[in-house]
Amino acid sequence: MKSRKRWLSTLAVFLSFALVAAACSDDSETTTTLDGGTDTTATPGAGAPDDFQIGIILVGPEFDKGYSQAHFEGAQYAIEQLGLPEENLISLDFVNPGDNPGLTPEGVAADMISQGADLVIFNSDDMRDGALAAAEQNPDIPMIWVSGDSAWADGKAYEAELTNLGNVWGQMIFGKMIAGCAAALTTETGELAYLGPLTNDETRRLVNSAYLGAQYCWENFRGESADSLDFTVTYIGFWFEIPGVTLDATQVVNDFIDGGSDVVLSGIDTTQALVRTGQRADAGESLWAIPYDFVGACQEAPGICLGVPYFNWGPAYLDIAQSVIDGTYTADWNWIAPDWSDINAVDSSVVGYGKGDGLSTENAADLDTFIAGLGDGSIQLYRGPLNWQDGSQFLGDGEVATDFQIWYSEQCLEGVVGACSINVFG
Repeated sequence: MKSRKRWLSTLAVFLSFALVAAACSDDSETTTTLDGGTDTTATPGAGAPDDFQIGIILVGPEFDKGYSQAHFEGAQYAIEQLGLPEENLISLDFVNPGDNPGLTPEGVAADMISQGADLVIFNSDDMRDGALAAAEQNPDIPMIWVSGDSAWADGKAYEAELTNLGNVWGQMIFGKMIAGCAAALTTETGELAYLGPLTNDETRRLVNSAYLGAQYCWENFRGESADSLDFTVTYIGFWFEIPGVTLDATQVVNDFIDGGSDVVLSGIDTTQALVRTGQRADAGESLWAIPYDFVGACQEAPGICLGVPYFNWGPAYLDIAQSVIDGTYTADWNWIAPDWSDINAVDSSVVGYGKGDGLSTENAADLDTFIAGLGDGSIQLYRGPLNWQDGSQFLGDGEVATDFQIWYSEQCLEGVVGACSINVFG
């Protein structure tokens, strides 16, 4: 797989424009709500054709210890469970306009299809236009646009005619609530900071969820008043740092700490928040951090890591691949809840939270209580009254948010400090 992957990476850069030209010359919905989840327990595939191949297009580096690595390893899991060799996975990383302005997702998809890909996965919201174009150009090839809403009949951007393009996403709002809780349980200064990527509905949704989790645990476990907790966000401008294009993530973390924050939560795809916080903790400061996306992210600075909310894409990718093999694939929108019986179950839970060495035994017990409350519904954080950052009403008193209201988070919530609608990238 490595030699094949390198061949694709090398040729794609040189042939991107030709591939785009070639591609352009060719002329039911499943909603998983916050109240429950479809069964995503992975079962090893039977009878997968030897030539079945998955193509996955990654926005960032394949081994970033973050978002893209989580997707890559999820696709590897699917291939392994299907009993196929690793060569049946085709991947290309750094597919984004900052690192490779000449590459387009639809051009990469065309190349993968020419190599025999039977399923193509676009792993980023940033690939929206490319995913839509590729699906239109290749109507017989099943495709997945991760984090998208093109297959959601009740969404804002439904593309009914693209019957080959589905969407999948994990309900990371819960992972971020847990992260926010862990931060609030641990902070000594009452000042939390969130390192954000770019600003859109997805990233605001996750900031809001972390904030709500922090507020709940600050009040209900720490016994503190709501207005005594500070929660600040700064967005760097893209999913990960691109020198000369985005803000410097390390400098933003330094600014957080210099301003009094002692817990830094990451919302970017890579581990700068944890690494820099760990460096300053090693120098004697009392600090903690929470990375994002990848189950192994705490390894970068284990002693100050409070845990990591992570994606486990294997079960979802295996189910999708098996449906393609079985001929039952449909372009659905799936927002998949954690497996509340065990949120860290490798074969069934798409969203998990791995506790870190920096989390005390007492706080870990409180966090378990919080997780249990989320799972059984006794803790409902998206319940009003809640206002947007500009003071306008989001939810009335007692009103529980719908999937639609949470998914399309037009602002950060009141109480979150920092601009949530201005993007420095592009």
